[in-house]
Amino acid sequence: MLYQQLINGLMLGASYALIAIGYTLIFGVLKLLYFAHGEVFMIGAFAGLYLVLYGGANIYVALLGAMIICALLGVIAVYVSVRPVAKDRPLAPLISTIGLTIILQNLAVYLLGGQQVAFPEAIKQELYHIGPITISSVQIFILGIAISLMVVLWFFIEHTKMGRAIRATAENHETAALLGVDVNRVVLVTFMIGSGIAGVAGVLDGIKNSGISPFMGLSAAVKGLIVMLLGGLGNVPGAMIAGLLLGLIEILSAAYIGTTERDFFSFAILILILLYRPTGLFGARTPEER
Repeated sequence: MLYQQLINGLMLGASYALIAIGYTLIFGVLKLLYFAHGEVFMIGAFAGLYLVLYGGANIYVALLGAMIICALLGVIAVYVSVRPVAKDRPLAPLISTIGLTIILQNLAVYLLGGQQVAFPEAIKQELYHIGPITISSVQIFILGIAISLMVVLWFFIEHTKMGRAIRATAENHETAALLGVDVNRVVLVTFMIGSGIAGVAGVLDGIKNSGISPFMGLSAAVKGLIVMLLGGLGNVPGAMIAGLLLGLIEILSAAYIGTTERDFFSFAILILILLYRPTGLFGARTPEER
């Protein structure tokens, strides 16, 4: 029973990690809480759904299509809600992204309806028994895609020229610009990567839950924010580990304590982190904590 719950927790945590990675990348580069990220996740889910239903695409093409569509949406978000906003007013970009959230959600409700929509069975359901553990083909697929994306992103951040530019910009915009980094280009690429990964996470969530709705972005955004704070602001590997950790905590608490307490533990963790470790589990310690 325990091993089975661990598998379920890893699958849930992988979804949380993918959502939080986008939050973390954008916050690391811009020091901005991008609240529209949850709605990008929702749009990715619908993009995947329509590519499968009406485009006749297989699930891999749907994932790629959702990633591209959401990456383009990230570009639009930069030009609509980030660059035009005055940088000398810290709350202005935050408010503009909240406005973008409201616009995207209401557009989705107007165009797609406010009801939950069934996600088609894009993967043949098969069960595999490994000792006491039963794992489905859907779980293997979701874990495989999520972990592969995380590994590719880690390699990109650590071992490519653009990855080094992103890390330099996250440290200091002015210094990075003096070193020859095109900061505006880095911001654009960061939004594209974060939004593209959110689109993939939306499709995976639709596969996992067999349904999507225009309101699914809110809960995803909240869980992504919790994971980002838990892993450490701007810390991509921390977000990956924290996402898996939160998924395990939620599933184990639901299995052994009760499903009604599942969200309680998530928010309890958030409050404790904010009180006692505001830099997150994997963030740099502040002088007061040393």
